[in-house]
Amino acid sequence: MARMRLPVAVASSAVLLAGAFAGVARADVTLPAVFSDRAVLQRDRPVAVWGWAATSEEVTVSLGARTAKTTTAANGRWRVDLDAQPAGGPFELVVQGRNRVVAKDVLVGEVWLASGQSNMAWTVAGTKDAEAERKAADFPQLRVFTTAMAAAGDPAADVKGAWAATSPDTVAGFSAVAWFFARDLHRTLGVPVGVVVSSVGGTVAEAWTPPEAVEKEPALAPMWAKAQKALAGWDRAAAEAKWRKAWRKWEAEAASDRRAGRTPPPEPTMPGDPRTNLLYPGSLWHGMVAPLVPLSLRGFLWYQGESNAPRAEQYVTLFPTLIRAWRAAWGRDDLPFYFVQLSSFGKVADSTEASTWAELREAQALALGTVERTGMAVTIDVGDPADIHPKDKQTVGSRLARLALAKDYARADVVWSGPVLRSSRVEGNKIVLVFDHAEGLSTRDGREPSGFAVASAKGEFHPARATIEGDTVVVSSRGVAAPAAVRYAWADAPESANLVNGAGLPASPFRTDTRPRTTAGAH
Repeated sequence: MARMRLPVAVASSAVLLAGAFAGVARADVTLPAVFSDRAVLQRDRPVAVWGWAATSEEVTVSLGARTAKTTTAANGRWRVDLDAQPAGGPFELVVQGRNRVVAKDVLVGEVWLASGQSNMAWTVAGTKDAEAERKAADFPQLRVFTTAMAAAGDPAADVKGAWAATSPDTVAGFSAVAWFFARDLHRTLGVPVGVVVSSVGGTVAEAWTPPEAVEKEPALAPMWAKAQKALAGWDRAAAEAKWRKAWRKWEAEAASDRRAGRTPPPEPTMPGDPRTNLLYPGSLWHGMVAPLVPLSLRGFLWYQGESNAPRAEQYVTLFPTLIRAWRAAWGRDDLPFYFVQLSSFGKVADSTEASTWAELREAQALALGTVERTGMAVTIDVGDPADIHPKDKQTVGSRLARLALAKDYARADVVWSGPVLRSSRVEGNKIVLVFDHAEGLSTRDGREPSGFAVASAKGEFHPARATIEGDTVVVSSRGVAAPAAVRYAWADAPESANLVNGAGLPASPFRTDTRPRTTAGAH
């Protein structure tokens, strides 16, 4: 893996951290929390391992037969890249400097980073059939690292968290989507699987986006201007001085805790720092994702968007910006990014009305065409109009796993997508819709296709009747003699939408009109 090149804003923060480190006498080698007992490291790729020690201290790192040496930099940080190795273990990850640090029961397999808001954070304990899932959870080679919530104004040095192997005693607290995804991979691939989960309920996408990426994107200028306004009146110099003092104390305590095998206390943040607000661009990126760079991994999982639905138009730009910025931080534009399209929640309606959730789903789907190596799990069929946290997380995790198995693990037998609109054409009083991924096109309930609406040239939508003809769907409405556009599953909770393919995967919501979104201009 190539070494990460820090963007200007991040580099300036790194200099600030270097100043804090310089004030601490480091006699002991220490490791980030993610390199601890029961860790899973990425197979078949160089494994980046890093930590801290005294300036100019020689550090040797070994994992099984792989060994690498380096010398600690002036800022107290060191890094090595161990040669790639196949899945296996358990191993000991041994770091030797003036002292010796050992992480035990370390496995090599598949590693994914999962993030987002509450539906990613939602635990196995809150899912359907939770007790049966708990009792059956005997997968010691399937492990989860859950990152504690932390917002920061600059990139934090470390996160708080620990690895846990799957057992009936541990699984209840794991992210359900991440764990069900990992379980499918583990069962299919037969190798260890680890997921690092960094998610916080109720959060906006910009909080998870590096702030320099937001600043550089012209279309997000209103967002950045709003963020800068929040900084007005804040005395950064005074806050920085106070933070440096707190940092020195924290670093000494953290080093002592690590030597004793205890989890360090949360890293201090600058007092009164507006950048730690959960609405501020980069606050959660700095606190919960940046400290994990450059962890070697296979790819990213993402379940978020509910909090951005009122600004769905903005999400059309924000979401791809986030994806590209994460890949840039890791120095790898080939890392897959698989995400969950918003499920059903809220007002049950046909496709004739405006819907901010439908617009957010559209913004998510548009990312598939603008950012390579992305994939979307459609979940409108497993939602709950009365509950923003639908309990069927098994299906969600499974659909994410289908994406990974087909696209990253060459499983040609895995169907990874439901029907996706390819084209439409008007034939008299009907519109003919042609789909990709449409083999075995049918409905999930055996009834005629529903959830469609068509509009005349004037733009007013009417409920439509649909029939399946091969890999096409023919749509018409008695109220529209000359249809000009069609929509499908265009509602907060499109309960009637029932189109699926032979694998039972639902069709992705869509529209063919180009009417401006109702969320246009919302910042």
